[in-house]
Amino acid sequence: MDPTVAITGATSGIGRAVAEAFVDEGAFVAVSGRDGDAVDRTVAALNEGGSEEDEGGSENAGVAWGARVDVRDEFDLERFFEGVAREAGPIDAVFANAAVFHGGPGESPTDETSYADYDDTMRTNARGVFATVSEAVPHLAEDARIVVPSGGIARESRPGMGAYAVSKAAAEAVARGFAADLDATVGVVDPGLVATDLTGKERARDPESVAPLFVWAATEAPAEDLNGERLGLREWKSATR
Repeated sequence: MDPTVAITGATSGIGRAVAEAFVDEGAFVAVSGRDGDAVDRTVAALNEGGSEEDEGGSENAGVAWGARVDVRDEFDLERFFEGVAREAGPIDAVFANAAVFHGGPGESPTDETSYADYDDTMRTNARGVFATVSEAVPHLAEDARIVVPSGGIARESRPGMGAYAVSKAAAEAVARGFAADLDATVGVVDPGLVATDLTGKERARDPESVAPLFVWAATEAPAEDLNGERLGLREWKSATR
């Protein structure tokens, strides 16, 4: 049976690339984002069998469905996961991807971060992960997996990363907490530096190049290696070469 996958922050960057990769694998993919129009465009493009620029597609393409969701609002997430379950049944994989970065990488010193930006970053990037997992739990399949993206910034000091770095460290802690308390497998995936609107685009990998890492983590990686742990490019390449 093809998997059912739910992704937050799925209209651009890594989330969009992962959604495309799962559709190509034949999955039912539920996408969400704050911008309802962007969600509609994403669903339409995925159901055409590829990106908006690609008129081709896989013969095994799955189906995309979407809803506008703000992960700062747990009621949005509750309605989203209820909708996914109605459309496709129990959820096999959740990708808690939605995030914000006020000011941009290298331009947001911690000591200059406003309370408003700090609060919104934490509410989206850390509490948003907590709410995403919490609202997904009632609808998870028996062997479900939950993947939380992160990066080196969660554990390394770098100038100008401010509240974003703090929020990513917190998101990893949220993942470890759920890993300890849920039957589902919950872990962190670090794709390295990826060119997105949040991180910038210089000297970084394309989102499409790391999407298979997330698909592997959510479907094939040993559960004991992912649960409460962090997997990255090294583990993926070692397992799949």
